[in-house]
Amino acid sequence: MSDHAADHPSETALGLHLEPLEGGWSGRTFLGTVAGERTVVRVYPPEDGDAPARDAAVLRLGRAVLSGCAPVPEVLETRAGDPDGGAPGLLLTQHLPGERGDLLLPRLDEHGLAAAGRALGEVVARLAGAVQPRAGRFVDEQLTLASWGPPWDAGSLVDLVAELVPRLDLVAADRDAVLGLADDADDVLQDAAREGPGAVLVHGDLNPKNLLLVTTGDDQVVVTGVLDWEFAHAGSSWADLGNLLREQRSPAYVEAVLDTVAARRGVPAELALDLARAADLVAVVELATRRGSNPVSDAAHERLLLMARARDLHAC
Repeated sequence: MSDHAADHPSETALGLHLEPLEGGWSGRTFLGTVAGERTVVRVYPPEDGDAPARDAAVLRLGRAVLSGCAPVPEVLETRAGDPDGGAPGLLLTQHLPGERGDLLLPRLDEHGLAAAGRALGEVVARLAGAVQPRAGRFVDEQLTLASWGPPWDAGSLVDLVAELVPRLDLVAADRDAVLGLADDADDVLQDAAREGPGAVLVHGDLNPKNLLLVTTGDDQVVVTGVLDWEFAHAGSSWADLGNLLREQRSPAYVEAVLDTVAARRGVPAELALDLARAADLVAVVELATRRGSNPVSDAAHERLLLMARARDLHAC
């Protein structure tokens, strides 16, 4: 049992044996064993109260949206946190088979990357079709939508990036370049907003690290799990596509993802890529404000500077 898990005596009372789950940065997700069966256990601070029930509801929504397309872990049990007694909240979910995409994709040849791209494009397209009442964050078990609060309610994309830029510790020329990039992204998204849905279900962290894949005997790639929905919200129909294509830039993979999304969503592949890069800009900027906290944030900071200095959302 990890030191983090050992801080929570209630976990022992539940009969859980916990081991840190590889691949996460939060330190709150563990591989658990209950009566000989493997489960995934997410541990919440006691003060988070009903957060496990909210996240369980998000998982159930995700399972419904992706039914027949890609598995989402089944919820097995939830326990609300107890701030008075100090007991953590718990969310126990099904452990799914497969290999993390960030480990599998680098080993695939062009044929395999294209197969993976097609499979993941189907996931993105399905999520982008799950229309929500409005944009916002899920706040309870009923998936009530609420505003984000500052700085996220700043208004336009340009206003939001302007709120975040002071946190980046950039020289003046780079700050101006990032704001210029936000202007470009906002223009792309405003043109598309007139025709697309107002808000859809967004996974919020749809990258290969949170996707389980397997290769089959006929050289196909199957998605066996879509994991880690704690950042799910209602938002841009292009945000997940931007996340999925942020770091993985192999032409065979990118083309397959885009062709699949284009066919399912009725948008030309080139425009879909423009929209994806534009929608992903805010996520890149926000991650970059946390440079030094983890490798993902460090990579985002480097990518943001590349894009800003080239004045090109597609720079890599």
